[in-house]
Amino acid sequence: MMSLVYDRPAGRWFEALPIGNGRLGGMVHGGVGTEILRLSESTAWSGAPSDTDVSPTASRELPVIRRLLFDGEHGQAQRLAAEHLTGRPTSFGTNVPLPRLRLDFDSDSSTAYRRELDLDTAVATVAFDQNQTHFVRETLASHPHGVIAMRLTADRPGSISFTARLDDTVLPGTFTSTPDGLAFSGQAVEKLHSDGTQGVAVEIRVRFEIEGGTLHSDAGTVTITGADSAVAYVAAGTDWDGFSSLVPVTADFDTIRAAHIADHQRLMRRVSIDLGDPVDLPTDARRERLARGERDDDLIALYFQYGRYLTIAGSRADSPLPLALQGVWNDGFASSMGWANDFHLDINTQQNYWAAESTNLAECHEPLIRFVQRLAETGRSTARQMYDADGWVAHTVTNAWGYSAPGSGIGWGMNVTGGAWIALQLWEHYEYQPDERYLREQAYPVLRDAALFLLSYLVPEPATGRLVAGPAESPENWYLAPDGTPCSVAMGATADRALAEAILRICGQAAAILGVDPDLRERVAAARERLTPFRIGRNGQLQEWLDDYEESDPAHRHTAHLIAVFPERQITPRGTPSLAKAAEITIERRQSADGWEQTEWVEANFAAFYARLLDGDKALLHVTRLIGDASEANLLTYSAGGIAGAEQNIYSFDGNSGGTGAIAEMLLQSDGEEIELLPALPPTWRDGSVSGLRARGGFTVDLTWRDGHLHEARIHTDRPARTRLRYRDTTTEIAVTKAEPYLHRAALLPNG
Repeated sequence: MMSLVYDRPAGRWFEALPIGNGRLGGMVHGGVGTEILRLSESTAWSGAPSDTDVSPTASRELPVIRRLLFDGEHGQAQRLAAEHLTGRPTSFGTNVPLPRLRLDFDSDSSTAYRRELDLDTAVATVAFDQNQTHFVRETLASHPHGVIAMRLTADRPGSISFTARLDDTVLPGTFTSTPDGLAFSGQAVEKLHSDGTQGVAVEIRVRFEIEGGTLHSDAGTVTITGADSAVAYVAAGTDWDGFSSLVPVTADFDTIRAAHIADHQRLMRRVSIDLGDPVDLPTDARRERLARGERDDDLIALYFQYGRYLTIAGSRADSPLPLALQGVWNDGFASSMGWANDFHLDINTQQNYWAAESTNLAECHEPLIRFVQRLAETGRSTARQMYDADGWVAHTVTNAWGYSAPGSGIGWGMNVTGGAWIALQLWEHYEYQPDERYLREQAYPVLRDAALFLLSYLVPEPATGRLVAGPAESPENWYLAPDGTPCSVAMGATADRALAEAILRICGQAAAILGVDPDLRERVAAARERLTPFRIGRNGQLQEWLDDYEESDPAHRHTAHLIAVFPERQITPRGTPSLAKAAEITIERRQSADGWEQTEWVEANFAAFYARLLDGDKALLHVTRLIGDASEANLLTYSAGGIAGAEQNIYSFDGNSGGTGAIAEMLLQSDGEEIELLPALPPTWRDGSVSGLRARGGFTVDLTWRDGHLHEARIHTDRPARTRLRYRDTTTEIAVTKAEPYLHRAALLPNG
């Protein structure tokens, strides 16, 4: 059964069940006496676009800061960078939570209570008995019809009675009644991340339909009495794109439900996974057992599918914006503290889409692709104003309008390759489904201009003549300069080197595929040859900076230099074993340091690292910690209170999607030339299967294993293709066509 199941109502946000249609999100609490549906919408943003975000003195001071860093004057360079390089956002903004829909009933007593989120149908159901009557409540977020719909039924006529209102909002606005429902008109404004006056206009409409009984609407309240059934239709929209989602819906609930399920299952059913037998307990109890060390492989399979479910619910092909820090769900905490519920480009937004391509949800990637295209447009002016450089740049954070300047604070804001990192998503989309038209029209212009920026930005390191990036920060870490001064800004951070290699390599590959820009191909090839090599430090670790500095915070959560392991493959156990060992030492040192900042995206990240390092046991350890220690009762992941300035646990989407992506990497890996089967299968997963995973090159893969060994593999493709298949130390060249999938059985495989 692919469901989250509970035996009591949600008492708080982290117990409620998420639904979404790619734009509009809801958290269903499932109360008996009071039902609460907390609303959010991806374009409900405070703030506004701005063209004054770049420091006016940045380009003047840039060469000075570079020279100071090369000369070893780290402290002075740090002070100048803080003064002259950080961004100057005037109204950056944040996604804000919307009002909630509240239904109040006459009684809160019940028996036989059950609350469920069916991942296969994307319907949240509440069922219970009360006064010898069986009540059922179904709630869904329809992508085809653009609304949240909630139907209330009972097996005794005339039993549905409640009052409804919209309430509990941080937004200024007006609650009113309509003849058949409720409305809210307001504005997404706040003073922490913007100027308190700028933000989109927000509209919410709730329409009720009843069978039997009466409906009375007055003074912002709807009262329904003695109905046989009732349905609430909730629509919300903003003027970010012209209230496009507020088109009236005339279809009935059954029609909406059927269309919703068919639309959802078209994506959800592409992948199945079996890791073990189900456990007949509520989901929160299962998570608690896992946290205590008890095995529940089926819960891990459920968690894998939950990440896919959330990706579908939060990001559809026509979504106006990609998944933000909190997806399309907003608990109100990130937006009311220093973070902002925005788009973080130093891993979180990338991690939000780790489940997209490998788990067969390529359409869900499209909002991010469009977003990066827009970001590249705004990033051109920042590249020119700040760095006097060609191409485009973006840094640590961005917003709904494509903010591309550095962040406002030193120590985290100067991630100069944030744009390069997010641009890799466009290439990944192409790798999984090669399409030359997409590459030519959408991906290559962005990748080419990201490469042009790096060609302008990289400078020779005086001692060796090697090209390095900077001044920049290795997100979001600090080092100790030789005199003991804590500093963040440096020349030649390893993360920048890895991303420069990635963008330059990919630009050259793409240009060759398209047969364009021969001069540019020569330039990027020459620049790649001059990049600094990876270095191993005195503790055996992969160096994070050009020099072997001591870390200011050895327990820091960020390990951006390990981009070279994942998502890149510049460091691999087979290709660069000494560097792979150094990467593993980096991970072990980080998590063994006193006060290690364990949080949701880190656990998912470490699981992916270990999958790429071919260590299934350690990858599984971090997946288990992600579920048991960094996920809540509703299995949503959170950033722990006390880390990165958070006073309490704050929901973050990235752990769910990142965990799903990491599990996929444990079972299947590909690089465009080779597909590796079960590369990091944990020994405890003795028997299992997965179908529908995607591999680079346009392949779909089904796997079955028995007693810890590959039993059968089926490789499908929509067009004739060749690749190399690897299982352990054995490789096989294969050819696949749409009419003839490739079948690999254990009897045909050595070590099988």
